[in-house]
Amino acid sequence: MPTDFRTRLIGGEKLLGTMVTLPCPATAEILADIGFDWLFVDGEHGPLETGDILAILQAVGDRTACIVRVPSADEVPIKKVLDLGARGIIVPQVNTAEQAANVVRFARYSPQGSRGVGLARAHGYGMRFGEYLASANEQISVVVQAEHARAAENIESIVKVEGVDAVLLGPYDLSASFGKPGQLDDPEVTGAIDRITDACRNAGMPLGYFGVTADAVQPFLDRGYTLIVAGVDTLLLGGAAQGLLANLR
Repeated sequence: MPTDFRTRLIGGEKLLGTMVTLPCPATAEILADIGFDWLFVDGEHGPLETGDILAILQAVGDRTACIVRVPSADEVPIKKVLDLGARGIIVPQVNTAEQAANVVRFARYSPQGSRGVGLARAHGYGMRFGEYLASANEQISVVVQAEHARAAENIESIVKVEGVDAVLLGPYDLSASFGKPGQLDDPEVTGAIDRITDACRNAGMPLGYFGVTADAVQPFLDRGYTLIVAGVDTLLLGGAAQGLLANLR
């Protein structure tokens, strides 16, 4: 594998990324060429299916790390995107230590886990099978999302699960789980964010955050969050086009 994203992640290096949601490989290729440290390829929300994710990974190649958010904390979607050649996974709605341990197990080959063994793009379609198996457990990143009140309640045990490389805070789903969607400044929501932040800091667990703008993520950079997702391809395209049109008019 090329540059080891996982080493940089667990080492606490600041990693700046943006979100890919469009089923258009050229969009991801352009974003990779700009110089982002990683791309958050969203296979949970939006239209991306397996073939779309494969095409995005092929277009980006070794330009930067593509970390794919799977639709659920289940075995099949995890092994499928890793077999496609994703450099890691982001798993939504991980609310207990048991769920986190299962995610790690699904993402690691034996003896560290129970990931199924197949022949796919990640293995050079069989031509680099042994090489991939020898390195995958050390180089595949496992990121779990804390985006529910239950995750906040269980965060101290979640961060102790061996093999979890980072926790990505999902602020919007977190607020919705309290019945306050989008109210990110509500005391109940900020209290949960503080609890997640403190537990990760105490455990030395890297923290991630998503925001639609640089201003939205800056407070979390200031708090020591290192895995940053800023912006979405659709908003970047729409915002730039909107600004251009306004200037022309």
